[in-house]
Amino acid sequence: MNHPSGREPVPPHTVFLQRRAGPVSEGSFETRLGQGAFLALRLVDLLAPDRQPVHPDAFHYQHAATERYCEDLPAECAETAHLQGLVATAADAARAKDGRLVIPALFAYALHLEDRLKLGEAFDVLETLLRVGGDRVSAADAITTRLRMARVLRKLNEFDAADDLYAEAGALASRANDGHAALLSRIGAASVLWGRGNLTGAEQAYRTCLADARHARDQDAEGRAEHGVGVVLYARGQPDLAVPHLWRAFELYLDDSSRVRALSDMGVGLLAIGDAVAAERALSEAVRRGGGADHVTNAMVELMHCASYRRDRVRFASWRKQCEARVDDMPPNIRTDFYLKQGIGQARFGRFRRAEASMRRAQEIATAHGLHEFEFRIERILVGLEECEPEIAREPHAGTEPVFQTDELREVSECLAQLAG
Repeated sequence: MNHPSGREPVPPHTVFLQRRAGPVSEGSFETRLGQGAFLALRLVDLLAPDRQPVHPDAFHYQHAATERYCEDLPAECAETAHLQGLVATAADAARAKDGRLVIPALFAYALHLEDRLKLGEAFDVLETLLRVGGDRVSAADAITTRLRMARVLRKLNEFDAADDLYAEAGALASRANDGHAALLSRIGAASVLWGRGNLTGAEQAYRTCLADARHARDQDAEGRAEHGVGVVLYARGQPDLAVPHLWRAFELYLDDSSRVRALSDMGVGLLAIGDAVAAERALSEAVRRGGGADHVTNAMVELMHCASYRRDRVRFASWRKQCEARVDDMPPNIRTDFYLKQGIGQARFGRFRRAEASMRRAQEIATAHGLHEFEFRIERILVGLEECEPEIAREPHAGTEPVFQTDELREVSECLAQLAG
């Protein structure tokens, strides 16, 4: 498989060795885990069908060395359990001469890495799954893996490569008569349009998927499509129309991770219409439920934003500190959003030098990662930062009525109040 964005391919698994280049010392906890992952995946590589057969003794010695290394990793760490399980399963697969036995362990490890926002590492593991499985991978596993790879690439803003993988997954799903997976590939392609900034095309695609999901009575796909429509409407400056779609997505979703994502996006929409109380309820519930690390982190950033909106210095400082503890693990879009909203908060409290420094940091990250919509927004804010004090003074504070009051929005607000208990 070609490397994302057409960059020069790198040897498999070297992404795990990059943990040594982070803000940690040689021999640290993270470095040792990265080295353990590198060794475990090199062992798994020996099971690939296109490799020269390895002498059983050679596999035995490499397995024993890798097993010893992984046994010395911290026992209380979830990643250690994944690595030890992967090494044990690789030995079982070698004895049975069936590389497919390692597929569930690889997929579980990839999901763990994605949840920790180790996106490049998650992609490497999923690539390994397809390479080791080869033609022996079942149609269902081949489709699911490509959908997950595309999702990871989309989070990394690698839109061309993500689009290709969604198309591959869709073609495989059609051949397998898997209507649900075919819908997921189309919803993923719509999400790529949204990521690229084609909001009109994304909304049309999401609405078509929504109609087809309802016709097929596919609740999971219906929830994802509702969510997509809500996110696009928010991006088009229609948060009052977005929030009911996001609430319906929350009600339709069957898994907690997706429900947390819907709550987080709902909180953003509610704050945009001025309902800070309902926004905090939605975001606090998202943090309480947990789910994927990126969803919780995003909710924390928005809670920090809510606190500055309500001019609550104490809560703003508390959420900012919690977000800063996660900043090294944030993907570029969330890291940019954090620094931007931290800057907005500092400006709301009259700390304009700190505000500018934070926004400049957000601008640097956005430029480095091609986040053009962020770049334009930050530039507009920076241009008017010196003159924004009177405007900030006119912003609504906690206790003001929301800008929009419709029956649907009142119903969502009441349901959130019940949800929060």
